[in-house]
Amino acid sequence: MADCFDSPPSPSPTSPMNIDGSDRDSALSNSEWLTQREVIERRARRVKQLARLYRHHYWALMEDLKSKHREYYWTYGKSPFKEDEHLPPNGTDGIGENGKLGLASATGVGDDIKRCQVAGCKNRPMALTKFCHAHILSDPQQKLYKGCTYVIKSMQSGPLLCCKPILRSTVPSLCPTHFQKGEKCLIRDLRKAGLNISSLNNLAPKLHVVVAEFVSQIQSKRRALRKASVAKVEPK
Repeated sequence: MADCFDSPPSPSPTSPMNIDGSDRDSALSNSEWLTQREVIERRARRVKQLARLYRHHYWALMEDLKSKHREYYWTYGKSPFKEDEHLPPNGTDGIGENGKLGLASATGVGDDIKRCQVAGCKNRPMALTKFCHAHILSDPQQKLYKGCTYVIKSMQSGPLLCCKPILRSTVPSLCPTHFQKGEKCLIRDLRKAGLNISSLNNLAPKLHVVVAEFVSQIQSKRRALRKASVAKVEPK
């Protein structure tokens, strides 16, 4: 009976890594002294080989990350299957009443999918929380997100902020939509000031422009102080 089931083959041991130029290093291993050039060449070879190993390891980790991201997105993100359908009747090959695939036919579960705890929201909650990404700020225990600080409208009770969830480390504290809008406003103001700039990514003002602006501000402050002092000296 034991011959019917073959045991899985044991993994073969990994072969030791070969260091580039090891034959040359072995020839010089018994030398008492090495020249500076020999030392530099040996270190350069090993550094280049180590960089290649790190590069291969990085891309292997990236492939692993992609597979884990697909699994996470399938579990907590959007799904091509309809989640609000019940088990299909026999003979329909997993097709629901409206002619679309149902999640129950693919995974064996029906209405047990967890939803965001905000009333009326049908999105799935994020991992380790009971709220979706759009309502993650409703979780008082979360520490990763904050609200967008873009002022949509000024009201008597105070400014009305965007408050879309963004990462707490985002600087400036703006969502992608309002960050692009802020860049456009800044470019327009810079053009009004005389700087012909098409994109902030290549923004590199020359030193003489910065110095001229500082000198202009210092002179304006001095003129204001001089006018203030003259106004005090003049008799009434």
